[in-house]
Amino acid sequence: MIDKLFLKPSRRTFLASAAGFGLSLMGGGGRAAVARVDATFLFSCDIHACLVSTEGLAPNCEQEGKTDANLLRHIAALNAVPGQHWPETINGKPSGLASAGTKIVRPFGLVLGGDITDDGGGQVREPREGRQLQQFQSRYEHGLGPHHIHYPVYVGLGNHDLDQDGAPPNTDWYRRELRDYVELTHRQSVFYRPPVPVANYDPLSDNYAWDWGGLHLVQLQRFGGDERKGAVSGLPWLKRDLAAYAADGRPVVLFQHYGWDAFSTEVWDAAAKTFDDQGDGEPHWWKPAERDALLAVLKGYNVVGLFHGHEHDRVMAYRAGELDIFKPKAAYLGGFALVRVTEKFLDVVFAEARGETGHVAFTHAFSKRFV
Repeated sequence: MIDKLFLKPSRRTFLASAAGFGLSLMGGGGRAAVARVDATFLFSCDIHACLVSTEGLAPNCEQEGKTDANLLRHIAALNAVPGQHWPETINGKPSGLASAGTKIVRPFGLVLGGDITDDGGGQVREPREGRQLQQFQSRYEHGLGPHHIHYPVYVGLGNHDLDQDGAPPNTDWYRRELRDYVELTHRQSVFYRPPVPVANYDPLSDNYAWDWGGLHLVQLQRFGGDERKGAVSGLPWLKRDLAAYAADGRPVVLFQHYGWDAFSTEVWDAAAKTFDDQGDGEPHWWKPAERDALLAVLKGYNVVGLFHGHEHDRVMAYRAGELDIFKPKAAYLGGFALVRVTEKFLDVVFAEARGETGHVAFTHAFSKRFV
């Protein structure tokens, strides 16, 4: 259950917590000290690459802002982050950040929280690479120049990537295309070194984990424990990963697509004949039992934050049980989060690409101290 100190954001009510709001640390108390931690990284979600043909975008994408121009503006802002300063004030109020006033170092990478494409990679009738995946690759794979992201990218998938069915007999084609892309990007072997290798990859669920110094990071794709559309639950793998890599009390950060917000947890409302946060019918995206199962696996580990996407329009920072959760605006709307984790604190700054190319506007800041 979501902590009552953090009201569950309504789909109809904008939630943007005040800058500098303090958050508490989960678990791990009393464990032995681990290696030094000082990791700065970027998180974004809901890119929704929308190109479906040489003629242009999928229907309604232009009106929704899912354009290549907006993705290029987003990339320019992400690339412009190093060398700027962690904000001391936001909207005229102290940011409350532990890093306030210091220079932002080059981030270790960009982590994505799902929906990299709008329609399962870009709808194609016969099995071949979809144009939306091509559009995503042309922008969000590590490269040089103004049209490419300048950091290693850790890919996560969401419902828009995984829910689309192909024409029989290739029903799973879109899902396989996107999962293959994640695996080829991150899974290393004796014979193959991927562009962005990770230390622990589960080929059944496509969950994976890696370390930046003493910080352990885990990508859970749509959500930890997903079994939708033939997916294999990654929870057994997650149990083994945390026992092997995080039992010493080191900080852990998680990434997935679904959250605990009102949109991610909406259910069928029979009276309104739609899914919303007022009904009492079947869940739309994931079930309470699935959320409880994930939290049970995390219990006892030093999980300092979970980052997710799915809802597009709001900045969110809230809590589910003892888990602190963060969500920026969608990437196609310019949103992202800048994160720094050390042994002493977690700083999260929400930002947007605005105006001229490369301009970064910091909109909200959250900080929690560990000691």
